[in-house]
Amino acid sequence: MRIQRQVVDYALRRRSLLADVYAGRVGVAEVCDANPYLLRAAKFHGRGSEATCPICRKEQLTLVSWVFGDGLGQAAGSARTPEELIRMAEANEEFSVHVVEVCRSCSWNHLVQSYVLGTAPAPARRRTSSRARRSVAE
Repeated sequence: MRIQRQVVDYALRRRSLLADVYAGRVGVAEVCDANPYLLRAAKFHGRGSEATCPICRKEQLTLVSWVFGDGLGQAAGSARTPEELIRMAEANEEFSVHVVEVCRSCSWNHLVQSYVLGTAPAPARRRTSSRARRSVAE
Protein backbone atom coordinates (compact mmCIF):
# COMPACT_ATOMS: atom_id res chain seq x y z
CA MET A 1 0.00 0.00 0.00
CA ARG A 2 1.70 3.20 -1.13
CA ILE A 3 -0.18 5.49 1.25
CA GLN A 4 1.54 4.18 4.38
CA ARG A 5 3.39 6.69 6.54
CA GLN A 6 5.50 6.44 9.67
CA VAL A 7 6.29 2.77 9.06
CA VAL A 8 7.93 0.86 11.93
CA ASP A 9 9.34 -2.61 11.21
CA TYR A 10 9.74 -5.01 14.14
CA ALA A 11 12.01 -7.53 12.35
CA LEU A 12 14.93 -7.04 14.75
CA ARG A 13 12.73 -7.64 17.79
CA ARG A 14 11.31 -10.76 16.10
CA ARG A 15 14.78 -12.08 15.29
CA SER A 16 15.93 -11.50 18.88
CA LEU A 17 12.88 -13.24 20.33
CA LEU A 18 13.30 -16.24 18.03
CA ALA A 19 16.99 -16.50 18.98
CA ASP A 20 15.92 -16.62 22.64
CA VAL A 21 13.36 -19.33 21.88
CA TYR A 22 15.85 -21.44 19.92
CA ALA A 23 18.44 -21.05 22.71
CA GLY A 24 15.90 -22.13 25.33
CA ARG A 25 15.84 -18.82 27.20
CA VAL A 26 12.17 -18.29 26.31
CA GLY A 27 9.63 -21.09 26.34
CA VAL A 28 7.51 -21.94 23.32
CA ALA A 29 4.37 -21.55 25.43
CA GLU A 30 5.32 -17.91 26.03
CA VAL A 31 5.37 -17.06 22.32
CA CYS A 32 2.61 -19.37 21.08
CA ASP A 33 -0.13 -17.65 23.02
CA ALA A 34 -2.50 -16.17 20.44
CA ASN A 35 -5.95 -15.66 21.91
CA PRO A 36 -9.02 -17.09 20.18
CA TYR A 37 -10.08 -13.65 18.91
CA LEU A 38 -6.75 -13.22 17.11
CA LEU A 39 -6.96 -16.71 15.60
CA ARG A 40 -10.51 -16.04 14.43
CA ALA A 41 -9.42 -12.71 12.92
CA ALA A 42 -6.61 -14.51 11.09
CA LYS A 43 -9.14 -16.91 9.62
CA PHE A 44 -11.61 -14.28 8.40
CA HIS A 45 -9.60 -11.07 7.92
CA GLY A 46 -6.02 -12.23 7.42
CA ARG A 47 -4.00 -12.51 4.26
CA GLY A 48 -1.52 -15.23 3.44
CA SER A 49 2.20 -14.74 3.82
CA GLU A 50 5.16 -16.35 2.09
CA ALA A 51 6.85 -17.06 5.43
CA THR A 52 6.52 -20.40 7.20
CA CYS A 53 5.92 -20.46 10.94
CA PRO A 54 9.30 -20.19 12.71
CA ILE A 55 8.13 -22.36 15.62
CA CYS A 56 6.17 -25.33 14.24
CA ARG A 57 7.20 -25.01 10.57
CA LYS A 58 3.85 -26.61 9.61
CA GLU A 59 2.07 -23.84 7.72
CA GLN A 60 2.37 -20.40 6.20
CA LEU A 61 1.86 -17.45 8.51
CA THR A 62 -1.23 -15.27 8.21
CA LEU A 63 -0.96 -11.47 8.48
CA VAL A 64 -3.72 -9.67 10.37
CA SER A 65 -4.09 -5.87 10.25
CA TRP A 66 -5.59 -4.18 13.33
CA VAL A 67 -6.77 -0.56 13.20
CA PHE A 68 -6.64 1.99 16.01
CA GLY A 69 -7.64 5.64 16.08
CA ASP A 70 -9.92 8.12 17.80
CA GLY A 71 -11.83 8.93 14.63
CA LEU A 72 -12.71 5.32 13.82
CA GLY A 73 -15.50 4.93 16.35
CA GLN A 74 -16.57 1.32 16.78
CA ALA A 75 -14.12 0.15 14.11
CA ALA A 76 -11.17 0.97 16.40
CA GLY A 77 -9.46 -2.15 17.72
CA SER A 78 -10.76 -4.43 14.99
CA ALA A 79 -9.11 -6.52 12.29
CA ARG A 80 -9.50 -5.36 8.68
CA THR A 81 -8.75 -6.79 5.24
CA PRO A 82 -6.43 -4.93 2.84
CA GLU A 83 -9.44 -3.80 0.80
CA GLU A 84 -11.13 -2.39 3.89
CA LEU A 85 -7.93 -0.56 4.84
CA ILE A 86 -7.88 1.22 1.48
CA ARG A 87 -11.50 2.34 1.87
CA MET A 88 -10.89 3.45 5.46
CA ALA A 89 -7.77 5.41 4.46
CA GLU A 90 -9.78 7.37 1.91
CA ALA A 91 -12.65 8.13 4.29
CA ASN A 92 -10.96 8.77 7.67
CA GLU A 93 -8.40 11.02 9.27
CA GLU A 94 -5.14 9.47 10.42
CA PHE A 95 -5.29 6.12 12.18
CA SER A 96 -2.67 3.50 12.95
CA VAL A 97 -2.46 -0.03 11.61
CA HIS A 98 -0.65 -2.83 13.45
CA VAL A 99 0.18 -5.92 11.41
CA VAL A 100 0.51 -9.16 13.40
CA GLU A 101 1.73 -12.46 11.98
CA VAL A 102 -0.16 -15.48 13.27
CA CYS A 103 0.28 -19.24 12.92
CA ARG A 104 -3.11 -20.88 13.05
CA SER A 105 -1.52 -24.24 13.96
CA CYS A 106 0.66 -23.46 16.98
CA SER A 107 -0.65 -19.95 17.88
CA TRP A 108 2.67 -18.14 17.30
CA ASN A 109 2.01 -14.42 16.95
CA HIS A 110 4.21 -11.40 16.72
CA LEU A 111 3.84 -7.74 15.81
CA VAL A 112 5.52 -7.34 12.41
CA GLN A 113 4.88 -3.75 11.41
CA SER A 114 2.94 -0.63 12.28
CA TYR A 115 2.11 2.38 10.12
CA VAL A 116 -0.28 5.29 9.73
CA LEU A 117 -3.04 5.59 7.11
CA GLY A 118 -5.75 8.14 6.43
CA THR A 119 -5.81 11.78 5.53
CA ALA A 120 -3.51 14.04 7.48
CA PRO A 121 -5.43 16.41 9.74
CA ALA A 122 -5.49 20.03 8.62
CA PRO A 123 -2.84 22.11 10.36
CA ALA A 124 -4.23 24.21 13.18
CA ARG A 125 -4.31 27.90 12.40
CA ARG A 126 -2.48 30.07 14.85
CA ARG A 127 -4.57 32.75 16.39
CA THR A 128 -2.94 36.11 16.67
CA SER A 129 -3.74 38.43 19.52
CA SER A 130 -5.66 41.63 18.89
CA ARG A 131 -2.59 43.63 19.91
CA ALA A 132 -0.49 41.96 17.20
CA ARG A 133 -3.21 42.61 14.60
CA ARG A 134 -3.42 46.29 15.61
CA SER A 135 0.33 46.82 15.32
CA VAL A 136 0.34 45.25 11.85
CA ALA A 137 -2.55 47.47 10.73
CA GLU A 138 -0.86 50.69 11.88
